[in-house]
Amino acid sequence: MSLNKKTKKFKKIDTGITIILLIGIFIVINFFSYQIFYRWDLTQNKIYSISKVSKRTVGELDDIVNIKAYFSDNLPSQVLSIKQEVADILDEYAAFSNGKIRVEFIDPNDDEDTQRELYMIGIPQLTFEVYEKDKRQLVNGYMGIAISFEDKTEAIPAIKSDTRDLEYQLTTAIKKVITDEIATIGFLTSQGTASLENDISTAKSKLQELYTVREVVLSEEQSSIPPDIDTLIIVGPKEEFSEDELREINAFLVRGGALLGLIDGVDIGEGLTASINKSGINKLFSQYGLTMNRDLVADNRSGMASFTQGFMTFSTNYPYWPKITSDGFNKDNSAVANLENVILPWVSSIDVDSSKIAEEGYVKLAHTTDKGWSVANNFNISPNGSMSPGANQKQYVLAAYFSGMLEDAYPEEEAEEQYPFFGRLALVGDSDFIYEGFIGNTPDNLTFFLNLVDILSFDEDLISIRSKSASSRPIKEGLSDSARAGYRYFNVFGVTIIVMLFGMIRYYMRRRSRFVDEL
Repeated sequence: MSLNKKTKKFKKIDTGITIILLIGIFIVINFFSYQIFYRWDLTQNKIYSISKVSKRTVGELDDIVNIKAYFSDNLPSQVLSIKQEVADILDEYAAFSNGKIRVEFIDPNDDEDTQRELYMIGIPQLTFEVYEKDKRQLVNGYMGIAISFEDKTEAIPAIKSDTRDLEYQLTTAIKKVITDEIATIGFLTSQGTASLENDISTAKSKLQELYTVREVVLSEEQSSIPPDIDTLIIVGPKEEFSEDELREINAFLVRGGALLGLIDGVDIGEGLTASINKSGINKLFSQYGLTMNRDLVADNRSGMASFTQGFMTFSTNYPYWPKITSDGFNKDNSAVANLENVILPWVSSIDVDSSKIAEEGYVKLAHTTDKGWSVANNFNISPNGSMSPGANQKQYVLAAYFSGMLEDAYPEEEAEEQYPFFGRLALVGDSDFIYEGFIGNTPDNLTFFLNLVDILSFDEDLISIRSKSASSRPIKEGLSDSARAGYRYFNVFGVTIIVMLFGMIRYYMRRRSRFVDEL
């Protein structure tokens, strides 16, 4: 037998042994993968694996939590992948729960008792369109989840096709069933504030997923805030507060309540007319050291706005809609650390009085770039008007938060000595950002609002889950046109070219190796 033939024979034997060893290693790894749960998630915010908050929540459970996923077997093919995604997420919850999470998948289509039970807990029967044999058919089915602990049950009525927020829904539901007390949120509905049903219905419905939401009215007939309200939210008041009403809000803070104000320093009317807001609520915030100026802030970094002129509609970058991106948020505060794209239309600036609030309790949440400017009178906010920044370009604070000792704005006159109290409040110089017309195009606006409510009311941990998925990844500012074009062409063609080059190099190396073997 020639030397070449012996060499080839040994190579075949080595190859066979290598294949057998690889198969053996694969079998061992596969066995241990069933015993040890782990998932590699290479995304920046770990959007395809549950967060540390969720792991800690289920890892600290004292008793069994049952999760029942109701998925019909006759679901159309386009939603079958959702069932697998849900199963993967629930497997992760169960793996980190030390046996305290029990997951069960149920097909309720043929069980009338189960269907009645689902109706009672709020999981509806859904209707899907199915195309079979060139015919369009309607099929009924279920895609919901029930989370139960002892005698409490929370439902996720319908799983969305995008499951990115499913972790937030699941962890929130688990926290609700294992927690005895959930905060009550009060929306002030007097003094010309935003309508809960028409203006901010989405924001209200999202809060209701976790909190109890109630309306609060301040008037001569009803001048007190109910004692069960934990956080009071004031959105865009336009009518003047009386001294008694301001005094009642102060008393609410003194007794331990939290206050969130989304206040417009300038009211925008029809035809883009602008006038100073005269609600007087700013007087109260100023007493606590946060003063909202009666100005409008503009910025070179701004959102796109659509305007109608005659019979023509056009869109343009509108400086009076400052856009806050990653570098405009406080990275040390969980409420805003992961936000990427918030637009605050017709926003006013906020000043802090360091003589009234301690520096360690004050947090600047959001600010403009250093190219921002403000207009305090002679408002001309038409897109065709003059928008020159002038000489007052600087960074402006647009949202602030404080937690610490505050001076009583309305101290008791008969008291011999006045004592400060511990207070929590947040102020944003704009209310329009959570209106229906804005949150649809800028989802981070809603996340920003919900996070503010969370840090005032319940659990900061939930913020890290809700903010995991950034809605915008803008290209870094300051790049030249040629650099931007380079990034764009690389994204379109670069990866493809790299893969092709790798394939060609690999093909050349294999041919070269084969040629050497034949020598």
